[in-house]
Amino acid sequence: MAFKAEQAYELIEAAHQRGRLAHAFLISGARGAGKEELAARVIRLLEGPKESGGMDLFGEPVVETVTPLDELTGEWVRVLRPQSKSRKITVEAIRELEKSLHRVAGGKTWKVGVIVDADRLVTAAENAFLKTLEEPPPQTLLLLLTENPGAMLPTVLSRCVRLPLMGAAAVVEGPAAEFMQALDWLSREGLGQPMAALGLKACFSDLLAQTREKIDQAGKELLKEEEKALKGAVEGDWFKRREEAMKAEVEADYLNERAKLFDLLQSFMADVMRQKVGGGGLELPTVSAATKRLADAETMPGMIRRMDALHQLRQTLETNAQEQLALEVGFLKVFG
Repeated sequence: MAFKAEQAYELIEAAHQRGRLAHAFLISGARGAGKEELAARVIRLLEGPKESGGMDLFGEPVVETVTPLDELTGEWVRVLRPQSKSRKITVEAIRELEKSLHRVAGGKTWKVGVIVDADRLVTAAENAFLKTLEEPPPQTLLLLLTENPGAMLPTVLSRCVRLPLMGAAAVVEGPAAEFMQALDWLSREGLGQPMAALGLKACFSDLLAQTREKIDQAGKELLKEEEKALKGAVEGDWFKRREEAMKAEVEADYLNERAKLFDLLQSFMADVMRQKVGGGGLELPTVSAATKRLADAETMPGMIRRMDALHQLRQTLETNAQEQLALEVGFLKVFG
């Protein structure tokens, strides 16, 4: 069950008032769903009652704004984000966070650790954080924020109370934005054109290749950073084992990014079907003209067949099938 951000806050507030506040929450949701704002409000809640904002010059109550999360960082509040060229959260960063959480605060002061984009934790960092998640210091609250909880270890997920937030409108940027332009072009060419289908597949493959290169480079940068930081502190074949683990993490990141492009593609095709039946609630309203063009040109049985072919393509890619061959055959079935 997903919650509105306000509902999630009310649940946390009620638990805090009863003295039953959990020690770790996983707050998930799409960008714009309010994850950081919710975390900021929870921090303010734990700091205790604040003086009223009073009245403005016209006698109206002053509306209190939510302080940006990073501005709340202080002695007892730590906000951890992906750093460095690798855009990962390293073991060293987690160790520093844990060190600050184990400091004695005294009184009723709460210590709060917030991990933004928690799915960017490297596997070793997730494993290192498990004990703190399971047995945090007294008066400590951990908030893990993520758009992609499926990329996190089950052992981490099981130690958190999960609060999925209702999503905001899909944010289309980076490779997804470029692919949306290709889909708009396809809508003008029309479905059922083999050459157009292959052209769309070529765009999709190029974006995947660029994504893999970027992720590979980020993995190499992270290994360099770790080797520099830990040189002389580890023994044996640690770096060799770490390199093998990094390859697995890089592959997982790539598959996650590929899945995001497929999610976008399925949202686009679902919008075509919504337009076909005159339904609302478009997932991609910014390209409604493109989905409307296809809806007007396609039959409902044809769209159902194409959606089934797209679903089958995703299932095929989850096997050991050769990626480019599967994409070529699949895109011809879906769009040709």
